[in-house]
Amino acid sequence: MSPEPDPALADRLAQAVARIDAPDVVLAVTRGGRRTVLTGGSALTPPTPRHALRYELGSLSKTFTVLLLAELARAGALALDDPLVAHLPDLPLTHPYARRITLWHLATHTSGLPRIPTDLVVGAVVHPYANGYAAYDTDRLLRTFARTRPRHRPGTRWRYSNFGLALLGPALSRAAGTTYPALLTERVLRPLGLTDTTLGPGTTGTDAIGHRTNGVTPVRSADMGAFLAAGSVRATPGDLLTYLEAHLFPEDTPLAGPLRDVQVPLLRRGWRHRNTHTLTWYHHPASHGPLLFHVGATFGQQAFIGYHPATRTGLVALATRRGRSCRMITTAYETLYALAGQPPERAAGAGGGSGR
Repeated sequence: MSPEPDPALADRLAQAVARIDAPDVVLAVTRGGRRTVLTGGSALTPPTPRHALRYELGSLSKTFTVLLLAELARAGALALDDPLVAHLPDLPLTHPYARRITLWHLATHTSGLPRIPTDLVVGAVVHPYANGYAAYDTDRLLRTFARTRPRHRPGTRWRYSNFGLALLGPALSRAAGTTYPALLTERVLRPLGLTDTTLGPGTTGTDAIGHRTNGVTPVRSADMGAFLAAGSVRATPGDLLTYLEAHLFPEDTPLAGPLRDVQVPLLRRGWRHRNTHTLTWYHHPASHGPLLFHVGATFGQQAFIGYHPATRTGLVALATRRGRSCRMITTAYETLYALAGQPPERAAGAGGGSGR
């Protein structure tokens, strides 16, 4: 039998769910290994309960890819400071800076590459709900990289790049001698017990359906094409809690070393370099210790996961969105930040069950 939910935590999450303007909402918290889950939203309750659906994670997928990178580095299959061209040696690169890009630069968004390839920009502006990624195969991705001039010398400036993270997919695949989906499954998903996490749509009725800004018109499942490593992961709230618990208790997993590696602060970024970044996580100051988090979005869904190691607290927020004004990301961050403000001894003893 699940332990009784903490009433104060359940009330806090219910208030947070009410602030999010979206058709479907899930907020889930793990504290000291105990879980509390709340759902809501303006849409009719789907046949499969919201907490059991698989959601598109968008850029949150990058945390899985970089954890895989850290695992392969620990295993000796590659090194973080390997040049990208060492694993993609046949590319006719036209710009000297491109040859200096390392796997570390790609993971930390310091490669100098643009956010997305320029040939995707125009289509995204003219047709915001048309998925240009679907027809973008790996050969096209590599050809585009070969002729792209980095905006600055690698390692000198932080610039968020889906393009750069996408290139980690073929690079890791080449280094390990297998496909990216097989690699992620064998080296990350299976060892962490993430049985409801996939790189594509599941069977009918198991996936959340995204929405356009009107909150009613459905959006088709996001096919990320060659941007698999940057935005293709789908997961249930339960699996995401398991994923966060692995980061909070790495010693209890087969990936203890890589899980610790991805949490080490590595660089400072933002206005006056006030923000810190690890190999994959945003790293903000909070009570008793840092708060780590990442966000993601697809054409019709939003996702947030974050954790506070000092209080062993993690939070998952998922929504089928109604535009950018649904307030999910802000609400999730503020909720986690408030939970992090509780003293560690109180957080460690907080209860939690499954309130839906």
